[in-house]
Amino acid sequence: MSNGLAIAAVTRVMQDMLHSGLVASGIAGAVGGTVTVTALPPDRILGDGAPATEATQLNLFLHQVSPNAGWTGRDLPSRDARADRLIDPMLALDLHYLLTAYGELEFQGEILLGHAMQLLHENAVLSRDFIRDVLANPPGGGMAGAALQALTMSDLAEQVELIKIRPRHLSTDDMSKLWTAFQSHYRTSTAYEVSVVLIQRPRPKRTPLPVLSRGQPDPDTGRDAGIVLQASLVPAIPTLIALVPPRQQGAARLGETIRLDGHHLAGEQVTVRFAAEPDGAALTLAAATAADGTITVELPPAVAAPPPPPTPPENDPANWQVGVYRVSAEIRDAGGEVRTTNVLPLVLAPLIRQINTARAADIVTFTVVCAPPVRQSAAVSLIVGSRELPAEPLATPQATTVTFRSAGFAAGQIVPLRLRVDGIDSLLIDRTARPPAFDPTQQVTLP
Repeated sequence: MSNGLAIAAVTRVMQDMLHSGLVASGIAGAVGGTVTVTALPPDRILGDGAPATEATQLNLFLHQVSPNAGWTGRDLPSRDARADRLIDPMLALDLHYLLTAYGELEFQGEILLGHAMQLLHENAVLSRDFIRDVLANPPGGGMAGAALQALTMSDLAEQVELIKIRPRHLSTDDMSKLWTAFQSHYRTSTAYEVSVVLIQRPRPKRTPLPVLSRGQPDPDTGRDAGIVLQASLVPAIPTLIALVPPRQQGAARLGETIRLDGHHLAGEQVTVRFAAEPDGAALTLAAATAADGTITVELPPAVAAPPPPPTPPENDPANWQVGVYRVSAEIRDAGGEVRTTNVLPLVLAPLIRQINTARAADIVTFTVVCAPPVRQSAAVSLIVGSRELPAEPLATPQATTVTFRSAGFAAGQIVPLRLRVDGIDSLLIDRTARPPAFDPTQQVTLP
């Protein structure tokens, strides 16, 4: 496969093909002198201004490199879930060239350009032998000679796809933009696309061992047990389908019991894992009940049990936070094999345990006791009716009591409250009532 020298190697092969073809065609007699083929930026040909005597030459300039749509993504994914390299993906590129003819006299440029286009048309596919011959015999001497010597190691002829040359049309607007960017005098030019250059550097990668057997050997025959077949559309693996908070709510709170629906969930020991977003800190709770299609799990109480005995980490409200959790179940069977289900999201909403209000002059102070504790870095606000009040700064990294102050509230008014933590509101609506109603425990009469 080609390496990083392949782009320059393609330019060199095309330059040699044009030069050799022009010499073989005897074009020197038609233009009245020798012809050179260069691979320079156009502004390097004429310099700051058009010289009095302009050399008779062709210039092949690589003005753009783009990803090849057909090969890009062919080797993806290149890494597994543990970020171990599985394969060395290829870098597939298309090269875009501008072929320009220069001449001092009339018709010299047109003669050169016509012969060059004929050569590229007749050699639209570069053979491997031709590439090897060109790169194996570079001219020596100077810095350019050293660069050409390096191209012998490009391995361009060994790539799986042949190099193809095809003309491309550039509109007058595109051509004008190119030559404006070159900041050089315009000369008659034509565009070509060369496809495809495949660059790949072999590197050590993870190679799994061959599979010896599919599953455990049969105890009677000692042979491979083979593939397990079942006459059902339901896969025989533990799977969670839905996660149902209580009371028809869209989120859960500490102290509540949630239900996980699915299939193949029964086991000798069932635990439920809660991984917090975005840091991934995980807590594991034992399932309260576990059947084939349903698991129930009780979230820890809003207030930690007093010691002794010490509270396990998963039962301490301080280890929980308002936010989104990735929930999965681990099922251990009688043989000790552990299987893990897929992941479903669960929103843990703040719980308002107590609300105290006080008035001093026109300022009303709201003191809210909540669970779980809010972090110092969290965005906390209290929505009083339809007004959102920012929280007073917290003095500790975690706090269960948050204070809010504001003016402009009329005394005696009954208003519902919502505690908002990082964009997640406390559950204000009782959805079990018909029709739904505001939770009376989250309403206050303003002093």
